[in-house]
Amino acid sequence: MRRDQRPVDGRHVSPAAAARTGNLPLELNAFIGRSAELTDLASALAAGRLVTVTGVGGVGKSRLAARAAADAGPRDGAWLVELAAVRDPDLVEHAVADALRLTDHTHRPPRQVLLDHLAERDVLLVIDGFEHLVDACASLVRDLLVRSPGLRVLAVGRRPLDTGGERIFPLAPLPTADAAALFANRAAAGLAGFTLDEENGADVAELCRRLDGIPLAVELAAGRLPSLSPAQLLDRLDDRFRLLAGTRRDAPPRHQTLRTAIGWSHELCTADERLLWSRLSVFCGPFDLEAAEYICSGDGLRSDDVLDVLGELLAQSVVTREEGPTGVRYRMLDTVRAYGADWLAATGDDARMRRRHRDWYMGLATWCELDWFSPRQARVAALVDCELPNLRGALEYCLTEPDETHLGQYLAGSLWFYWVGCGRLAEGRHWLDRALELDGGHDDSRLKALWVLGYVAVLQGDTVAALAALQECRDEAERTGSAVAAAYAVHRVGCLALLGDDMPRAEALLRSALDQYHAIGELNSNVLMGQVELAMVLAFRGDLADAVDLCEDVRRVCEDHGERWTLAYALYVLGFAAWTRGEAATARDLVKRCLALDHSFHDLLGTVLAIELLALFTVADGDPAEAAVLQGAASRIWPSVGQPLFGSEYFGGPHVLCESQARERLGDARFEECRDAGARLTPDAAVARALGSGPEHAKTRRPTAHEGRPGDGLKQGELRPGQRA
Repeated sequence: MRRDQRPVDGRHVSPAAAARTGNLPLELNAFIGRSAELTDLASALAAGRLVTVTGVGGVGKSRLAARAAADAGPRDGAWLVELAAVRDPDLVEHAVADALRLTDHTHRPPRQVLLDHLAERDVLLVIDGFEHLVDACASLVRDLLVRSPGLRVLAVGRRPLDTGGERIFPLAPLPTADAAALFANRAAAGLAGFTLDEENGADVAELCRRLDGIPLAVELAAGRLPSLSPAQLLDRLDDRFRLLAGTRRDAPPRHQTLRTAIGWSHELCTADERLLWSRLSVFCGPFDLEAAEYICSGDGLRSDDVLDVLGELLAQSVVTREEGPTGVRYRMLDTVRAYGADWLAATGDDARMRRRHRDWYMGLATWCELDWFSPRQARVAALVDCELPNLRGALEYCLTEPDETHLGQYLAGSLWFYWVGCGRLAEGRHWLDRALELDGGHDDSRLKALWVLGYVAVLQGDTVAALAALQECRDEAERTGSAVAAAYAVHRVGCLALLGDDMPRAEALLRSALDQYHAIGELNSNVLMGQVELAMVLAFRGDLADAVDLCEDVRRVCEDHGERWTLAYALYVLGFAAWTRGEAATARDLVKRCLALDHSFHDLLGTVLAIELLALFTVADGDPAEAAVLQGAASRIWPSVGQPLFGSEYFGGPHVLCESQARERLGDARFEECRDAGARLTPDAAVARALGSGPEHAKTRRPTAHEGRPGDGLKQGELRPGQRA
C-alpha cells in the first residue's frame, strides 16, 4: 500500500482510550449495595432515552447514576452535568457545553452548538441537580433528544422533568443491612479498626433504621464515631428526633427524617462549627481555604481559627475535601449547604456574607487579570476554571442587587482574558450583554465592558454588534476623556478591518492604537496582541522584514514576562514568514509550538489557524494525504470558531494552495476520502495528529515532477505575501 493510501482515521487515539471518554468522577470510596437498582436502572436506560432518578435529598441518587453511567459505556462517552450551583436558567446550556468540553467562538446560540455536536454521537448525559431549573432543563433535554438520535439522558433530581418519553426511576433508601454496611465502611475510614460486631451491631442497625437508611444521614452519623460510640449516637439521635421532629410538619416523612438527621448533626456541632457551616453556604461551588478564611471570619470567628473549625466539619462529613488542578479544595453537598443557608438567613447575616463573597471574587478576578501577563498565566486559567461557579455567583449578585450594576460591569470586563483566551466567548457574551443592558452609573466600568464586548463580538464574527459596542465606547471615551478606553476601542476596530481584508485601514488603526498604548504606558497581553495583528497586516502586504521585527519584539517581551497566549500568535506569524523565506524546518517548529500553546489554553482560533498552516507544510513535505486529513480536521473546528478563515482571501491563501496541490497529487476521490477521515477526528485528536506530522512522515520514494520536492516553500507564482489566493 502506498504511503498516501494508508489508513488515515483515528491515528493517535486507541479504541480503549475512546471507550474511556467522558468526565465521570472517579469513586473515592466503596460503593455499597444497590446491585438490584443498578440492574433495573440499566434496563430502564436500555428501554428509554430519558430516565429520571428521583428521591429525597441524600438518598444516593447521584452516586447510583454515576455508577450506572460508567457501566453503560456509550461510544462517545458518559458526561456529568452538575447544575446545583447554576442559578441563571440561561446558563443551563452553557453548563452542558462546559461539561462536554465544547469550545465555540461563534455567536451561535449555545443550544445550536449542542445540537450540532450531539447530532451524530452516541452519548449519555447525566444531568444532576436540576430541580430549581426544571423548565429550562426540560426544554433543553426535549430538544436535544428529538434531534440527536444517539443521545440518552439520565436525569437526577428530587422531582421529574415532566417531559415526553420520560421514565421515572424512584430510588428508595438503603435496606437496614446495607445501611449498616455503609456505616461500618465510612466509620472505619475515620476510626481505624472499626468493625460491626455483636457488641455494636444492634445499635448500628437501630441507628440506620431510625435514619430511614438515607445514605447521607448514615454517613453524617458515621462521621461522629471518633468521638461518640454507636450507643451514644443512638441516644443523642433519639433526643434530637423528639426535639426537631415537629419543625417541618408539611414535609414528607423522609424529608423530615433527613432534615432532622442534618439538624441533629448540626446540633452536635460547637458554636464555631455551626457558625462556619452557615457561612460556608454562601459559596456556589468548591472553595479553597484562603477564600473561607476571608469570607467567613469575623464577628465571632477568628481567621486563624477557620482552618481548625473547617477540619472538624471535614471529620464530621459536613464538608468534603478534593484535589484539583489548583490544589486542595472543599465543597458541601447541596443538601447540607441548603441547611446552612437557612441558618444563615435566620441570623440575618446572609446579605453581609454575600457582599464579602462578592468582594473576594472581585479581588480574585482583578488579580487574575493582572497575573495573566506573567509566568503564572496557565495557573490563572486553571484557577478561573475552578472558580467559575463562584464567579458566576458574584456576577449574578452584582446584576440583581440595587446599586451593584457597575461592579457587575467591571467584573464581566475584568474576565476578558478568560472569555477570549480560554474559549469562553459565548458565556462572556452572555454576562457582558446582561451587564450593559443596565445603567450602572459609573463610566469607567461601562467603558471596560463595552470594549470587551466589542472584542468578544469581533472574535465571534458578529460585526454589527462589535461595531455598535466599539463606536459607543469611542464616543463615550471621548466624552469622558478616557484615553485607555479609546485606545482599546480603536484597537478592536482595527481587528475588524484586518479580518475584513481592509489592510490599509487595519494598519492605520492598529498603529494608532499602539501609539495610544505607548502614550499612556499600557503594556499587557492586549497591547502585544495589537503588535502581532499589525505584523499580520504587514506580512499580508509583503513587508516580511518589519513583520518579523514586530513579532521578535513580542517574543522577547513575552519571554521576559512569562506570557504564553500572545506568544503563540507571534510564533504563527514568524512561522508564516519563515515558510515564505523557504525555511521549512524552522517554520514547522515555530507553528507546532504555536499549536501546542493555543491548545493548552483551549483557544480554538489559534489552534485551527496553526493546523491550516501545518497542512500546507505537510503537502510540500510530500504527504498530500496527510495534508488532506489535516484540512479535514480543520474543517470540523471552524464551525465552532466562525466563518472559515474569516472569509478572508489573505488568511485563506495557504488553505487554497494546500488544497490545490493535494487534489492534484491525490485526485478528487482520494482527497475527499482523506479529508472526510480528518473531519471525524476530535479537536484533541486533530492536535495530536498535527503535532505528530512532519518530514519524517513524508514519502521516501522520489517525487514525480508535478508533485514537487519535500520541503519546497511557496514557489514563485503560486502565493507570495501580499498576494491574494
